[in-house]
Amino acid sequence: MLEARMLTAGDLRARILRATDVSDEHDGGDHVLNPGWAPGAQTLPAGRDAAVLVPVVDRPAGASVLLTTRSTRLRHHSGQIAFPGGRIDPTDASPEAAALREAAEEVGLPAAQVEILGRLEAYRSSTGYRIVPVLSVVTPPIALRLNPDEVDDAFEVPLGFLMDAANHRLESRVWQGAERHFYTMPFGERYIWGVTAGILRSLYERYYA
Repeated sequence: MLEARMLTAGDLRARILRATDVSDEHDGGDHVLNPGWAPGAQTLPAGRDAAVLVPVVDRPAGASVLLTTRSTRLRHHSGQIAFPGGRIDPTDASPEAAALREAAEEVGLPAAQVEILGRLEAYRSSTGYRIVPVLSVVTPPIALRLNPDEVDDAFEVPLGFLMDAANHRLESRVWQGAERHFYTMPFGERYIWGVTAGILRSLYERYYA
């Protein structure tokens, strides 16, 4: 297992309380590392608003982040590592409500065990989604029930590992005829990259850099 400094959920709460509110004026996202791709709100297709839960599990030995491996049955982004989450439905009262609903549907995470701490800046993906990351603390013990249509696996990574810039790699590949840059955070056999790594990098830059 890779070495990681111990960070606690209580420390994250304190950092969030000391910080200023997140502004809705400027979104983060893939365009930050790829200036040639510049999303505009006017080009965002209907139904592309989404929310993900960033679940920090309050473990006595150090906080960890709950992540999932998307089902190989899915048409889009199958097999990739992701946060629980999805599109914001018209019936969802807020991004927080959507993130909690999706977490319950995907991995059976009870809302009663989730403490909402706030939001990170919205993340715009190159596929046209505007994703609101909802920060939360999960109180164990948790007994997950995975939905096999959506999730193949759920696992935890130490928060201390993810919030260490030494574990963040900037990589690139050619996509749609152009070189695209993105963060990765390999953890053992797990390859965390793309939007998930981008959101984790945003968490690091806002509260741990």
